[in-house]
Amino acid sequence: MSKSPAHSGRPPIQQLQTVVDLLETPTLARIYVYVSQNGPVTVAQLIDTLGVPQGTAYDYVQKLEAAGIVTKTREQRPYEYETDPISLTLSTDGETQTVTPALIAAVARRDEDEDINVYIDRHGLDGLAVALEYAYEYVDGTVNNRIAARELDLSPLEAEIILQALEPVAKAYADPAE
Repeated sequence: MSKSPAHSGRPPIQQLQTVVDLLETPTLARIYVYVSQNGPVTVAQLIDTLGVPQGTAYDYVQKLEAAGIVTKTREQRPYEYETDPISLTLSTDGETQTVTPALIAAVARRDEDEDINVYIDRHGLDGLAVALEYAYEYVDGTVNNRIAARELDLSPLEAEIILQALEPVAKAYADPAE
């Protein structure tokens, strides 16, 4: 089962493909996160702030716009963009996972944070999504690294490392239900 913004007018499968691309492409995820947190923004701002090559920035913004994940808020140059919220819930064989802007933000940090990169390599995106849920509780003080380690079947050290790596994302997206 999947949910996508009903107001986007874009086919759900096209949005699904773009969400998959967001989870697989840290630079695309970084652009989405930047627009989400700072929008409306221009492509020039993305290039200057994120250091993304111009062609890549324009291609990725067009891709996000075509999928209805970003919208143009200014109809004359320089165009400005803002994001539409993403909430995609997938269920398979009794397992359910929701792709949220926070999960995309965690993926966006993959190129900058080796601990997140290693964690995704070892535990996959599903594992990262579950660790992010514990990161919210770690930030609010209801879970420590030992409890998270037991629940995630990790060593306490590995749990502490991923919780600390995800802490900035958990703080920025304090409401996990978004």
